[in-house]
Amino acid sequence: MSKPIEDYGLIGNMLSCALVARDGSIDWLCLPRFDSDACFAALLGTPENGRWRIAPIDEKASVSRRYRAGTMILETTFETEEGVATVIDFMPLATDEDHVDVVRLVRGDRGRVRMRCEFTLRFGYGNTVPWVQQADFGVRAVAGPDAVELHTPVSLAGEDPHTTAEFTVGAGATVPFVLAWHPSHRREERSKDPRRRLSETEAWWRDWSDRCSFRTEEPHPWREAVTRSLLVLKALTFAPTGGIVAAPTTSLPEEIGGERNWDYRYCWIRDATLTLYALLTSGYRDEAKAWREWMLRAAAGHPAQLQIMYGLAGERRLTEIELPWLPGYEGSRPVRIGNGAHGQLQIDVYGELLDALHVGRKFQLRPSHEAWNFQKALLEDLQKQWRLAGHGIWEIRGPPRHFTHSKLMAWVAFDRGVRAVEDFGLAGPAEEWKAVREEIRAEILSKGWNKQMQSFVQHYGGTALDASLLLVPLTGFLPPDDARVVGTVEAIRRELVEDGLVLRYRPEDATDGVSGTEGTFLVCSFWLADALTMMGRSNEATELFERLLSLRNDLGLLAEQYDPRASRQLGNFPQAFSHIGVVNTAHNLLSARGPAEQRADRTQPTERPSS
Repeated sequence: MSKPIEDYGLIGNMLSCALVARDGSIDWLCLPRFDSDACFAALLGTPENGRWRIAPIDEKASVSRRYRAGTMILETTFETEEGVATVIDFMPLATDEDHVDVVRLVRGDRGRVRMRCEFTLRFGYGNTVPWVQQADFGVRAVAGPDAVELHTPVSLAGEDPHTTAEFTVGAGATVPFVLAWHPSHRREERSKDPRRRLSETEAWWRDWSDRCSFRTEEPHPWREAVTRSLLVLKALTFAPTGGIVAAPTTSLPEEIGGERNWDYRYCWIRDATLTLYALLTSGYRDEAKAWREWMLRAAAGHPAQLQIMYGLAGERRLTEIELPWLPGYEGSRPVRIGNGAHGQLQIDVYGELLDALHVGRKFQLRPSHEAWNFQKALLEDLQKQWRLAGHGIWEIRGPPRHFTHSKLMAWVAFDRGVRAVEDFGLAGPAEEWKAVREEIRAEILSKGWNKQMQSFVQHYGGTALDASLLLVPLTGFLPPDDARVVGTVEAIRRELVEDGLVLRYRPEDATDGVSGTEGTFLVCSFWLADALTMMGRSNEATELFERLLSLRNDLGLLAEQYDPRASRQLGNFPQAFSHIGVVNTAHNLLSARGPAEQRADRTQPTERPSS
């Protein structure tokens, strides 16, 4: 039986991460990278597909949990009639991808608690049973390229095909377990003292989170939510390259039992601009620079081959396949790895990339001369491409269409090119770009606007609404008090809102090539709050923002979507885009120069970069 998505917590070390359930079970872990094969895949199947549970033998134990403040160290406390014990879960920071560890410390807090460890390792996404051998430190398991050692002083027993242990922890005692992964062809390295690694890991995370600049001059009730969201973004960063994965999971469904199940363990250009604003306005300049540099490397090449997403190091081939041996989360099939949308034509990706690099200029991240040459080449290619139909921001798997948002982002691309010349003194054909910009603008206002509906529509010639249209004022295309913006916002609130939350679109109104429906898409509700803020309706925006904060689980985590009818989270978890929404909307509500206003701003910068 699958657990609710919101039952999970996240631990990670910026190479990979694990999902830990309230019952003490790690049900998802990919080693050594976010996009590697899972060795615990119970999240998408059953315990037989791999998990690692440490919990009291007494199944009636009460459970509470928390993160240590300012860290990604998770503490799950179990209380039984005999006593209280806490399982402390974390992933120590690693210097390379060849040695990735998960540490679990069982600490006795009061009395004596009888505990049980159930360790079921299944490589290849829950399909491959490893060869397991006893060792003086615990057990060693090998299958193909993967090797895992489980270090513990507790006596382990083989209960084919599982490894188990029962032990008692008393007050003041700590029982360690260390899972250490390494390539099977390399010599293993023994782990150093796990208690020392806990101290080092805690100190590192606290130092990082203490640098958050959100409302440092005064306590604020939103500070914890913003800090936790930034910690999630940091945990979803692949440290060697600076890329940020959209989510650490694959195939958590957008509809329970449905087929809208996608692999999100990759890096989307779509998220670039808003990610940069979240990091830069919160004081994380180094992370923003690393993300910007990842984008430049990943997108480098012939402009016509620009993709909407890339792998952690900029990989382009993200072939989508299905895993038939996994039954899926609550029977939601198929389970997919890879993402076929990487090959789609999405005109908006040009605008997302050019906008993100424009943000870098505004914050003086100083891109190189060659980076500007690449941007000019992108605009030259976009002059040929922008009139084409595509699949849009939501990666529609139906027929290509002329999506209004896609044309909007093409306008953004040329607008940012013009502003690079006019505001920053860079060399480029600004007059030519202005002409294209005005041509796109005229087409959007003519074909993307529905006079009868008094709203922009999802695609030319259609009548469906789309939450991406909330970005019209946020990109600076029209001012927030323009009647067409106001009409679009009101139409979306009328037609795309369920229980106060925003849908991306209604599949029944806009054929997307996939059966079924989905929940409300959380980042879209943050966009609505941002639009309302720009329109001067801050009370409504604040009410919506606090409603969104209330949807977080007890650890402050958000998935991609929320089902208001079933009152549960849906989609891949935790979702970077949702947490970016938390950070940016908080800044927008509390600052007259928040990310939304800055993105739409057309004023001159105070300084100009040299290149």
